[in-house]
Amino acid sequence: MKPSVFLAELSWVEAARRIAGGAPVFLPVGATEQHGHHMAMNVDLVIPTAIAERVAASVGGLVAPGLAYGCRSQPRTGGGSAFAGTVNITAHTFSLLVKDVICDLYRQKVRKIVVLNGHYENIGPSVEGIELALDAIGRDTADGLTILRFDQWDMIRSETLAKMFPDGYPGIELEHASVLETSMMMALRPDLVRLENALHDGPADFEPYDRYPKPADGVPPSGVLSLTAGSSAEKGGWLLADCESRIAGIVRREFHLR
Repeated sequence: MKPSVFLAELSWVEAARRIAGGAPVFLPVGATEQHGHHMAMNVDLVIPTAIAERVAASVGGLVAPGLAYGCRSQPRTGGGSAFAGTVNITAHTFSLLVKDVICDLYRQKVRKIVVLNGHYENIGPSVEGIELALDAIGRDTADGLTILRFDQWDMIRSETLAKMFPDGYPGIELEHASVLETSMMMALRPDLVRLENALHDGPADFEPYDRYPKPADGVPPSGVLSLTAGSSAEKGGWLLADCESRIAGIVRREFHLR
């Protein structure tokens, strides 16, 4: 039986052997956040974890347990925290979690680390977590350490987006719980998708500013910022293939892997 790529599924002896062999370690970071009436709330972790699993299998890497809680869901990018089940943590806490995981992997002699993000609001705090880790480790004494950070949607090829959105791509901000995520979940975890429950009450119509403490109007009642029409497992396969091939190519190049 082929050994698992998931770090937590290994014995410590096997983990030590593979780390000593130079295995890159992938850290998926996501969220527990509403994704409309038609999908589970673990979308933002399921997708980057699946991509990390595929890439790790192809490059001899390991996948660390992912972060299931993300930075505060915002109305204009995730619907916001008014939806039941969305669990937010602060950017500071998130950054410290990323920092601590990286530092402890470094302590164990891991020198190739990939942070793979699936939640829009994690972008800045994941960068900060990496910077804090480098501050703690010491930038001048990092002993061969290289950290790569990806937002999964940036790995989708423009040709694929053009094929999926012949009338124009609405942008990743409005694609929350819409065609991209729905299609990838249909390909990965169809058991967590109930497309017949999707409500077509979008797309969102946001004001070009934020308002606090009560957000400006514009979030559709369903929580879906665009539309789910046109989602399919086939399209999800296109998207996942883009992410897998592009990330694997970058990882091989940056880490000098065969």
